[in-house]
Amino acid sequence: MIKIDLITGFLGSGKTTFIKRYVEWMIEHGYRVGILENDLGAVNVDMMLLSDLQSSRCDVETVAGACDADCHKRRFKTKLIAMGMSGYDRVIVEPSGIFDTDEFFDTLREDPLDRWYEIGSVITVVDAGLDTNMSEQSEYIFASQLANAGRVIMTKTDVVSPEKTEETVRYVRRVCEKYCGRLFGSDIITKRPDEITVMDMTDIVDCGYKRVDFVKRFDEDNGYGSLYYMNNDISIDDLRERAERIFRDERCGRVYRIKGFLKNDEKWFEFNADANNISTSPADDGQDVIIVIGEDLNKVAVDEYFHEGEKTVDKM
Repeated sequence: MIKIDLITGFLGSGKTTFIKRYVEWMIEHGYRVGILENDLGAVNVDMMLLSDLQSSRCDVETVAGACDADCHKRRFKTKLIAMGMSGYDRVIVEPSGIFDTDEFFDTLREDPLDRWYEIGSVITVVDAGLDTNMSEQSEYIFASQLANAGRVIMTKTDVVSPEKTEETVRYVRRVCEKYCGRLFGSDIITKRPDEITVMDMTDIVDCGYKRVDFVKRFDEDNGYGSLYYMNNDISIDDLRERAERIFRDERCGRVYRIKGFLKNDEKWFEFNADANNISTSPADDGQDVIIVIGEDLNKVAVDEYFHEGEKTVDKM
C-alpha cells in the first residue's frame, strides 16, 4: 500500500516551505513522491511554489478549487485514484489553511482508496509567531488540524523570540485541551530550521498520527474568503506598502495572508506576507496574481488598495 501523509496548518503557517524540505529529504532517501495540492481557491499559488521539486522522482498535482464542498471532495478522490496508479512510494497532501481534516480521513475510508492507501504521518505546521487572538471559528479549525498530528512543527522560530514561541506552544496545548482533550508533550518541535537534524527528519517522516475524537463545529458558511487581483502593474516596494496598510485597516476584515507573484523588470518575484512578516524572493516563473486571504473580508475596502487589474472573489 502507498503511504499518504497530511501536512496541514493554519493560514500562513509555512506549510509549503516545510514541505519542500520534507520532500527533499524523501527524494534523497530514494522515495518516489507525489504531492497533491488540495486547495479550495481558484488559483493555486502554492503549486507554483513547489514546481522546482518536479523531477523524475517527484510530481506535483492539484485539485481544482472554486467549487462546493461535495464537488471538491469528488475531485480530491478522483485525483487520489489517479495518483494511486502512478507508482509513488509516498503521497503528500497539502490542503488549504482552513481545511476540514475530516475530509482527508473520510475520503481515505472509501473504496478503492482504502485498499490502495494507508495513512502515514499527519504533521501540523504552526507559525511560532501565531496571533493567538483567534475567532472561535478559527480556533476550532486550528484545534481540528492539531488533534490528529503525530508531530507539531513550529516554523519561523529563527525570526520569533523564544518567549513568543513558548507563548504559542502554550496556546497550542490550551486549544487542544479545550476542544479535544488531547495533551501535547514532546510531540511539539520548536527547534530552529538549521537545528533540525537528519535524525529529527527521520522521526518526523515516521511520526504517524493520533486517533482523537472531538465535537465537529465546522461551519461551511464560515466567513473565510479570498480576493484575487490579477494583471497588476505594481512595484515590489509599492505592494509591500499596500500590504502593510491592509493588515492595519480594520475595514478590510481579518486579513491573515497576502501572497502571490509579481513581475518587476521582466523578472518574477514571489510575495508572501502576514501581519508580522513580509518577504519577497526571486522566482523562476509565476502568474501575475496577488491573493488576499482572510475572515469576513470587505471586498470594497480591499479593492481600494488594488485600483488596477481584474478583481474577482472566491469563497473558500
